[in-house]
Amino acid sequence: MLLKIPNVLSKEQVEYAKSKLLDADWADGNITAGYQSAKAKNNLQLPESSPIAIELGDIVLTALAQNNMFMSAALPLKIFPPLFNCYQGGRSFGVHVDNAIRQVPGTPVKVRTDISMTLFLSEPDEYEGGELVIEDTYGSQSVKLAAGDMVLYPATSLHSVTPVTKGRRLASFFWLQSMVSSDEKRTLLFDMDMAIQSLRAQVDDSPEIVQLTGVYHNLLRQWAQT
Repeated sequence: MLLKIPNVLSKEQVEYAKSKLLDADWADGNITAGYQSAKAKNNLQLPESSPIAIELGDIVLTALAQNNMFMSAALPLKIFPPLFNCYQGGRSFGVHVDNAIRQVPGTPVKVRTDISMTLFLSEPDEYEGGELVIEDTYGSQSVKLAAGDMVLYPATSLHSVTPVTKGRRLASFFWLQSMVSSDEKRTLLFDMDMAIQSLRAQVDDSPEIVQLTGVYHNLLRQWAQT
């Protein structure tokens, strides 16, 4: 499932994040790249120990915890702390697949990367190029969203970032381990949850809605790993 989630961050939060990132001390993006992706990666990144990265990461995680669409689609169990990158001056990231396992720095915690996420922090008209290109079931999808919007997609997907030929593209990227590891099952649960919520918005609870809600939770009970 490839899903675009609007307004994860407010305009005020985006402007605050950008003001912090513009004055940040950037490092070579390969500090967190695996062997394969290091050959394709050409960008700037905040070190994971950067106070700015930690502060902004907390803002992102707090916003996600309050986002019903994200919670329904991702069913998060563990989230890798958000990272922040910058593309400018022709920098890009060639076709690659994300590492299957990420260890949270300074801890024994390992996160299986079921879902990859990119939260855009620059408006589309602030830079040229920089599209996130994701290969999914229906072919190649090009994603370039408004600042504050986020896309999530299976971490098993091949993906790339096209060269930024003008301006600067700022974004947060990170991964999570879902309670439901199967993308197909997560998609079924998400579609059912959205349908139930839509029905509830149209009519009062009925026996049928209650029954459907029970089916949802019984499927989640069977498929979830905690």
